[in-house]
Amino acid sequence: MTLGEVVASRLRSPDFDRWMAGAARVGFCSNPVRLVGSSATMDGGTGEVLREFATSRQPDGLTYVRCGNRRARRCESCSHEYKGDTWHMIMAGAAGGMKGVPEGVAEHPMVFLTLTAPSFGAVHSPAGSSRRGKCAHGIDRGCRCEHAEGDAVLGDPMCAECYDYAGHIVWQFFAPELWRRFTILLRRHLARELGLTQRVAAEHVRLQFAKVAEFQRRGAVHFHAIIRLDGVSETEEFPPPPADAGERELIAAIRSAARATAFEAPLVPGEGTRRILRWGVQLDVRSIVRREGLGGALSDRAVAAYIAKYATKATEDLDGRADGRAHVRRLKGTAELIAEDDADGAYAFLGKWSHMLGFRGHFSSKSRRYSVTLGSLREARRRWRLDRIIEEAREEGHEIEEVLVVGSWSFAGMGWLNEGDRALAMDAARAAREWRDARRVQFNTKEGEKDD
Repeated sequence: MTLGEVVASRLRSPDFDRWMAGAARVGFCSNPVRLVGSSATMDGGTGEVLREFATSRQPDGLTYVRCGNRRARRCESCSHEYKGDTWHMIMAGAAGGMKGVPEGVAEHPMVFLTLTAPSFGAVHSPAGSSRRGKCAHGIDRGCRCEHAEGDAVLGDPMCAECYDYAGHIVWQFFAPELWRRFTILLRRHLARELGLTQRVAAEHVRLQFAKVAEFQRRGAVHFHAIIRLDGVSETEEFPPPPADAGERELIAAIRSAARATAFEAPLVPGEGTRRILRWGVQLDVRSIVRREGLGGALSDRAVAAYIAKYATKATEDLDGRADGRAHVRRLKGTAELIAEDDADGAYAFLGKWSHMLGFRGHFSSKSRRYSVTLGSLREARRRWRLDRIIEEAREEGHEIEEVLVVGSWSFAGMGWLNEGDRALAMDAARAAREWRDARRVQFNTKEGEKDD
């Protein structure tokens, strides 16, 4: 059957509406998990069965759950949910007044930090380069090509033979370690800026952060982070810091700690010297204001949106060409080669991360007390669904305070059952996004009219 015939068959089926309702329940996920089994929802107090669900009574004998992939290229629907959760997590810690975080945190000293990767060789860039002369291979050292936005060669090395591919991969592999060492040094340097010992400083101030990693066009990661300064209290969860611990001291500590951070990487097979890994020279530290940014200032809302955007990006976003970029392929190949040559050493597991160009860290992370966790947001959604069940049961005359869901499930596969079902789900997802975007524009227009 052709794709059109498969789609038509589903549209004409008597259980199409039920199938579409099931697809909507998983947000028209691109690659849902197929399950078979059953569940029973019971009164938590009496054990009375309130409702039952069995896949044997569902279209195709299946039910679906979200794939949960955060990458927009893999699943637009799940990545949108992940991005929303990340926004709430970031925004709660930056502005307060939501998700159990008090509004007072917005008055704490807070900055937006960008830590970059060092240079591994000249690359094509929109801004060009001031480098002059030619390399040993007869190629210009600097980029003066006047690239247009979206040019396919942006991020590619000027000379692939001069580019330090091994250095790029080694730095990427240990970038999470650099971040860990930076956070340790930051506490020490903050104590120095405050004129205190580390022990005394730990009794008065506490650093909190939320961080995401962003892949540049050249395939190296940058770290973007909100860093906030809290006080220490046995009674308050988000206490303000002492009056003499402000943004000036925080920014000075960040700059000096970033410059001091270094890590001696294990020796790469075939090389004679160890690499000393550091952050790139481009360091950006800016204060976050508690209003819409004016004159280049950053608002807490803008920073939260900016960080959440990168939480759903991945290496696939670097490969805009149909056949893939040679630069990206070589980075992956270099990671695999180092892992193969060091099968029993420090780089033994590097091959597992070749698809991430050697980066093995979490794309988003936060300190314990920055704000809520992603897990707590997912639990809140689960709790909301259970509360709806309780409300419906009460409307039906049941006196119920808590419900218990008991299920037995088996994995039946990944993805929609056929390409026709997938095409219908993706088309419905596209229509839902267009409707949502139109509603957002309509809402913003009305809000603007109110302000006028």
